[in-house]
Amino acid sequence: MTRTGSPAARYDRIGHGYARTRREDPAVKARLVAALGDARSVLNVGAGTGSYEPADRLVIPLEPSSVMAAQRPANSLPALRATAHAIPLHDDSVDAAMTILSLHHWDGHQEQGVREMCRVARDRVVILTIDPEVSVRMWLMADYLHEVAALDARTCPLPAEIAEWIGNARVEIMPISRGTPDWTLMSFWAHPERVLNADARAATSGFARQSSEVVNRVVCDVRRDLESGAWDERHGHLRSQSEFDAGLRLIVRDVSR
Repeated sequence: MTRTGSPAARYDRIGHGYARTRREDPAVKARLVAALGDARSVLNVGAGTGSYEPADRLVIPLEPSSVMAAQRPANSLPALRATAHAIPLHDDSVDAAMTILSLHHWDGHQEQGVREMCRVARDRVVILTIDPEVSVRMWLMADYLHEVAALDARTCPLPAEIAEWIGNARVEIMPISRGTPDWTLMSFWAHPERVLNADARAATSGFARQSSEVVNRVVCDVRRDLESGAWDERHGHLRSQSEFDAGLRLIVRDVSR
């Protein structure tokens, strides 16, 4: 059974190791900063530990989890303790609003949260999210962790649907590099051994939202297939790939164009 609970309660439980294993990927950050354009004030919804926030602008973090907020840099602004679907800011109060791999935690309020971002942002809205129709094809979800594929289908709106909510938006593919320092579940495409690493699993909501029975089953199955060579027979070609499309998508609205 998949674990439930509010986003704040969920990350108070699972967020303790995020600052260690979920570090910024420079290539991803460069794309995000470019998407923000010349915005000088940015609201970061579901700001977490502060990864991917541009240092040369005023960033207002919004983060409901105490555990995640406590891991933010000491020089950052205190996080607004609120949720995406009820942003405590006036209309057009910031140049841009962004959210980084947070949308799937908004528990039934995804459309309302996106529309709230559009309400408070004068120009740019930047969303990094998951396309569930693509992520389901990655070997981990396709062969072992079917529960996350089902979870993504329920909690990750399709990029085209998000773009519709935003209006005047473009959708870009964001490949994940083999050496990314941001150990999202999607980064496991290149590192099957990471499934056996408890710290790596714990810093991904995909694993952390599963029961211990599901996690133990997947760990046992992946270990067995790595030891027997079955994983490499099916997916060994990935070991020579430098990047992979695991479903990461960048969605950008620019009303100034």
